[in-house]
Amino acid sequence: MVMATRAPFITSTILSPNQCHKYCWVPQPSFSSSSLKFQSFPSSLSLLSFATSRSNHKCVKRLIGTSVVAMAQSSKSIVLVTGAGGRTGQIVYKKLKERADQYVARGLVRTEESKQKIGSADDVFVGDIRDSASLVPAIEGIDALIILTSGVPQIKPGFDPTKGQRPEFYFEDGAYPEQVDWIGQKNQIDAAKAAGVKQIVLVGSMGGTDLNNPLNSLGNGNILVWKRKAEQYLVDSGIPYTIIRAGGLQDKEGGIRELLVGKDDELLKTETRTIARPDVAEVCIQALNFEEAQFKAFDLASKPEGAGSPTKDFKALFSQITTRF
Repeated sequence: MVMATRAPFITSTILSPNQCHKYCWVPQPSFSSSSLKFQSFPSSLSLLSFATSRSNHKCVKRLIGTSVVAMAQSSKSIVLVTGAGGRTGQIVYKKLKERADQYVARGLVRTEESKQKIGSADDVFVGDIRDSASLVPAIEGIDALIILTSGVPQIKPGFDPTKGQRPEFYFEDGAYPEQVDWIGQKNQIDAAKAAGVKQIVLVGSMGGTDLNNPLNSLGNGNILVWKRKAEQYLVDSGIPYTIIRAGGLQDKEGGIRELLVGKDDELLKTETRTIARPDVAEVCIQALNFEEAQFKAFDLASKPEGAGSPTKDFKALFSQITTRF
């Protein structure tokens, strides 16, 4: 994806206007965000002559050093992961952090407890996706958004699996799929659009083509219905998007299976309808790198370990997809 230059190279927090210290005047160059080069210095003073001055050489070193760091930062994509406290969200956030040469990672979690769980870093924001205003600090200045928020059904108290009982589910007040998977995701899409985000990757679930899917009956939440509505809203937003409808999520090692893409829940009719969480996380990040992943929606699963070859060519994987919704 195209990386946007967002941070100015010289700011007042680094150099006061026109000075490095009280004895040293610093010329204020202008920069081109497209060429990333100095455009001009005052006509009476060249950078070379300024650098050779005994009193100013340290300041030029600071000036040039600061611009080099800023240029390096500007070449990275700033990516926000919402739902970063969840099991899959944590993996995406961690993978982005491990690729610090490519990405500047941010996370959004719902509580301070979740923030502490993933390290309490300054790049993890606490906010409520149901409250649009709380999203602004996290989304401001980002290039891409990966949405991993989802309503989570809870098992009703008193369930005893040793008695052969079937669990009953409920959603906590304020955390129904309509509020989380529809309103919460809509708020994220609106905030991202207002901030000029270049791409949104949205992780959903397979099964949305069937109103009678058992997931819809959990807690009477119709979770797939609301997820599908949010997906359509994203498609209609005009923002470049990638919608990943994952199969059954497994807490297994990633990167060792052949990944499969499909459409309209076709994979649910096969024996290959599950996928490891780290593989979903990897596809989320890889979708940021290839135009072939944009304006597409697809189901995602994998072959069993040992069947087929582990997927390495993600451009080829995305090229198989032709569906926009």
